Amino acid sequence: MQLTLKNSIVLHAQRSMAASLGLVLAILLLCTPGMSLADTAYQINRGADIALKNLYQTTPAAKRMAASAKGILVFPEIIKGGFLIGGQYGEGVLRVGGKSTGFYRSIAASYGLQAGAQTFGYALFFLDNDSLQYLRKSDGWEIGVGPSVVIVDEGMATSFTTTTARSGIYAFFFDQKGLMAGLGIQGSKISQFQPDK
Repeated sequence: MQLTLKNSIVLHAQRSMAASLGLVLAILLLCTPGMSLADTAYQINRGADIALKNLYQTTPAAKRMAASAKGILVFPEIIKGGFLIGGQYGEGVLRVGGKSTGFYRSIAASYGLQAGAQTFGYALFFLDNDSLQYLRKSDGWEIGVGPSVVIVDEGMATSFTTTTARSGIYAFFFDQKGLMAGLGIQGSKISQFQPDK
């Protein structure tokens, strides 16, 4: 009886979190004109081109790293919002040798003291083939499980050289707008999908 009651409570909590996350994403869609959950391949590629160009202009360390990266996964815009229960969503593209080789979604949920909405973008630079193959072969990669990701902040970016970064995955954030405090991708689940052309 006690086990059944506990399972019932856990199931109810999971359903409540899923419903709250759905509500948060629905509110984000209504509050963000022109945003849909499924951009076309052309829109994602165009957004990635603009995002990388801006990132390279504002962060020379990212441009230097791009020259030696085995692949770059760029999410031009992540929409994040919440009130106690939060969620974030975005679509991106993997570039290998300057060519688009796959499309990915980044989805995360969170709970705690939070309120507001924001948008931001991020790019993951894969400096070794093992990390890149992990992304390609995983059926949904959760950041924080598997290859480690180093967040490159402004201070690190100023002293960063390609000789100090030899392997692993490095993350650069850009274009933050909104009122929520902090940026985070820990726990984000990245999975491949096929957008419309």
